[in-house]
Parts: sequence; structure tokens; C-alpha cells
Amino acid sequence: MRSLVIDELGPLENLRFVERHIEVAPKNVRVAVRACGVNYVDAIIIEGKYQIKPPTPYFPGGEVVGVVSEVGSDVSSHKIGDRVFVPVGVGGFSDEVVVPANRTIRLSDTLTDGQAATFMQSYMTGWFALTRRARVESDKTILVLGAGGGVGLAAVDIATALGLRVIAAASSKDKRDLATSRGAIATIDSSAEDVKERAKELSGGGVDYLYDPVGGELGETCLRALGEDGQYIVIGFVGGIPRLPANQILLRNRRVTGVDWGAWVSTHQEQNQAMMIEVFNAIEKGTLHPVEPTTFSLDNAVDALRALQSRSVAGKIALIP
Repeated sequence: MRSLVIDELGPLENLRFVERHIEVAPKNVRVAVRACGVNYVDAIIIEGKYQIKPPTPYFPGGEVVGVVSEVGSDVSSHKIGDRVFVPVGVGGFSDEVVVPANRTIRLSDTLTDGQAATFMQSYMTGWFALTRRARVESDKTILVLGAGGGVGLAAVDIATALGLRVIAAASSKDKRDLATSRGAIATIDSSAEDVKERAKELSGGGVDYLYDPVGGELGETCLRALGEDGQYIVIGFVGGIPRLPANQILLRNRRVTGVDWGAWVSTHQEQNQAMMIEVFNAIEKGTLHPVEPTTFSLDNAVDALRALQSRSVAGKIALIP
């Protein structure tokens, strides 16, 4: 198999290809990869800027879609040719992966290869955030920052499915149009408008929830867009870690809820599996609508990661071996 690896965490340009051969153990399957999901967190892990530093050499890539090409001697649940989704965790930026058969999920034709390879991180984060952590109530208003990126766009889709009124803030017309297509009732141009004031105006005084994968100054400012008993849902810090003024949390009895789906999964495998089935069922029913990603070849993985960092692509990105 041909895989991307970085020998020491650092610049993306230090990624290189290696040829590996991994035998298929009795309970494993080999999967020929058709699409690899790319996430913002992949880049910061590779660069050593994430709070968790994986051991090196590090093989990036957490989610793939492909076709079973070899079956272990003890596997009866799969056959060659089965199309599967695999949350590999590491090593997904490859043309093949070898994984335990019970880690794979068979796919119907509801999702394309690209959609299936790119939904997990953003949709599972959003589903965990809104149903388990924030426990949102329908018929309330949520402001989603970074709504044109993968994580924000998934939140728009999920919140709409859960019966919330979504106000989507994004920096380009393409991104705002994508958010509208996923159910946003209103959008805000975060590059030209005062997001806080516009959100208060659109919501009639203050939003009930703030979904923030951006952080930085925008997150700090938009805390003030929350109304009485409003909840700030902390997802990530693409724009830097905000300095939240405690007085603004105290005022109007606001709440702050942290979301770290990735860490939670490591100690809640069964609950996460059940949650993943919930998300798959919602997709199958047409309640959720993962976006078709922009694609790059596996050879151009660094360009794909840079595009995510610069926020130049609306929606999601997949690598095609």
C-alpha cells in the first residue's frame, strides 16, 4: 500500500509517501480506498499544534470509504466487493487500509464515496454537541459561526433537522449559499457585517445557542449575542482561543459548554457506535444531507490541507487515491 507519513511533527511539506505491506490477520479485511476525508484537525495534528501529540512516524487520515479487496480467514460478515465506510483513526491517507472487520460499516447507495468519506468528523461532532452536550430544544434560535466550513455546515444541517431556527455566519457568498441550502433561515456576512448585532437583530434580541468552531475575537464578541439563559457551545479555535469575559457569562445567566467528541469517543466506544447509527439512519431517511466534497488527488494532499487552513473551500474536502 502507498501511504502518506510524517517522520516528525512539523511542516505539511514534510509529508512523504512510503510503500508498506500489512498482512490481513484472520479477523481483518483489506479495503481498497476510494476516498479519504480531510479535516482541519488533520493539518494541526501533522504540524504538532494540536493538544494531543501522536507518536511518530505518524500516518494521517481518520475516515475512508472503499471496497473490500481481501478477507481474513475468520471473517464471515464480509465478502470481496463490499463497499464500506471505515473510521480508521490514523492511516487513512493511503490507497489501502487493513482493519478489523467489525470496525467497518457497510454503505448503501444513499451516499456517494465523497460524502461518506467526509461526514464523520463534522457530523459526529455536531450530533454529539447538540444532542448530548447542549441538549438543544426545538423551536429555538442558534447562531452558527464558520457556517460554510465542514464543521459549521454540518451544524446547520443537524440543527435544522432538530427543529432549530438557524442563523449562519460565513465569509463568502458561496459558503452562505451552502448554509441556506442546508436549512439556514438567515445568513450573515462575517467579513463585512457586525455578526453580534446582526444576530441580535435577526433573533429579536438574542440567540438561544451559539455554535462556535471559530473562536478568536469573533467568538468572544458573539458571546454577547446570546440572550437570557443562552448557551455558548465551544467546538474549536480555527481563529485562535478566545478570551471569554466572565462578566458576560454571568450577565443574563449565560452558560458555556465544551465539546470534545474525539476525546469522548476513546472512552465511550459503545455509546459512540449507537450515536453513529443515529446519524446514519437520519442520512438514510433524508433528514441529514452531507455535502458533496471538493476533491484533490492523494498526491496533492498538502494542497488540500492548505486549502482547509486558508478557508478557501466551502464545505468538505476528500482525497482520491
